[in-house]
Amino acid sequence: MMKKVTINSVASHAGVSKKTVSRVLNNEPNVSAATREKVLAVFKELDYTPNPIARGLAQNRSFIIGCLYDNPSKSYITRVQTGALEACKENNYNLLIHPCEFRGEALINNIEQLLQTSRLDGIVLTPPFGDFAELVAFLKSKKIPYARVASALLQDDSISVRSNDEQGAFEITEHLISLGHKSIAFIKGHPDHSATQQRFKGYRRSLASHGIEFDERLVEEGNFSYHSGVDSARSILDLSPRPTAVFASNDYMAAAVLKLATQRQLKVPDDISIAGFDNAPIARHIWPGLTTIAQPVEEMTKQAVTQLISHIAQPQEQPYQVTLESRLITRESTSAIK
Repeated sequence: MMKKVTINSVASHAGVSKKTVSRVLNNEPNVSAATREKVLAVFKELDYTPNPIARGLAQNRSFIIGCLYDNPSKSYITRVQTGALEACKENNYNLLIHPCEFRGEALINNIEQLLQTSRLDGIVLTPPFGDFAELVAFLKSKKIPYARVASALLQDDSISVRSNDEQGAFEITEHLISLGHKSIAFIKGHPDHSATQQRFKGYRRSLASHGIEFDERLVEEGNFSYHSGVDSARSILDLSPRPTAVFASNDYMAAAVLKLATQRQLKVPDDISIAGFDNAPIARHIWPGLTTIAQPVEEMTKQAVTQLISHIAQPQEQPYQVTLESRLITRESTSAIK
């Protein structure tokens, strides 16, 4: 029977103290790069796997990060999970995914039950939770470390990783205008998500910068779901005169516009140009491919979780707050006005 490899075995083999091994294991500071590499090499050599229960008891932690989400886009949630799982794996943490569809007091009660049953070390708040003041205040009152992903709040004293949704929407509207489009319809996202307001703001800013009058008839209310895109597309395509371009606040709603336009025998982009946002897999998989804004969802979540784990190990006075760049990707769904 093989002898179980313990933290003491690793320390003895590496010629360091048990405390140093623990610091490396928990990705804590105050360990030189050379020592860290030596200990990591011994982990691999001895095929050492930390015992999560013993580790948690020793440090009074669960080594579990919770991830709250409420988003109708499955691809967005998958990308969030990918980034969060990568960060957890690199830091020997586990991830608990917790979907929420509650608001107000019901949401607070739901999270309170989660904390009572899971002993989470911290929580990452994906949209729209990072902008819910009641939830943020509750987590602070319970002294639960948290990090926000894609939140519009800039003054909060917490970890925050976001991309510039307003600038992304501005750039994609600029792209459509550069192709000669002046009648550009816009489909909003879910009203609870700060990205909805930011993207709408970028759209309007671009129109104003070119002296194009804003027309409320060209704006439809969506909620980031494909079905809301179908309803919005129907209203937009029924307009007379019909707009020459449509900018939807995410790729799933844009794909719905493309489908409905095709069903009506409209050629995309010859008869109407269509653009989305997020660079979800569907943007690449349908034809014509969608012009869109690539948002670094995985990287945003990975950085947020990494910084949250670092803060749990050693609280920082100055919270990590950064805005990542998004980029315009042009594909076959947009072209110069005919």
